[in-house]
Amino acid sequence: MQIIDRHRHREGPLLPILHDLQHVFGCIPMQVRPAIAEALNITQSELHGVISFYHDFRDEPAGRHVLKICRSEACQSMGGAALGDRVLSLLGLGWGETSADGRITVEPVYCLGLCACAPAAMVNGKLKGRAEAQALVAEITA
Repeated sequence: MQIIDRHRHREGPLLPILHDLQHVFGCIPMQVRPAIAEALNITQSELHGVISFYHDFRDEPAGRHVLKICRSEACQSMGGAALGDRVLSLLGLGWGETSADGRITVEPVYCLGLCACAPAAMVNGKLKGRAEAQALVAEITA
């Protein structure tokens, strides 16, 4: 595979390979994982450990729109739990799920670095402070 070949001789090639795969496919496809492990002389278990450690690496592509809601203590103390519950209810999804039409994925995150404006969320990579459920859902479904 070209992506593996492009990086395999670099020092520390695993993360660049994974980032490129994620960019091209929207996930780290299961069918390429054995080739990565073999090319880098690591076990598939080691590879899985790296992929599962970094939350932005996916097993399946996310929806076209990704909503991340902070679940850290600061946001929870400012209504983050209720925000998450309300958003999930409005969208009919659970944490980590993607809508059947592939449009929306909702994910929990643990600190977006916006604690002073809690509760925080991220819509398609854009930070939102003092987030409100209706506004988040309106933006993600527009």
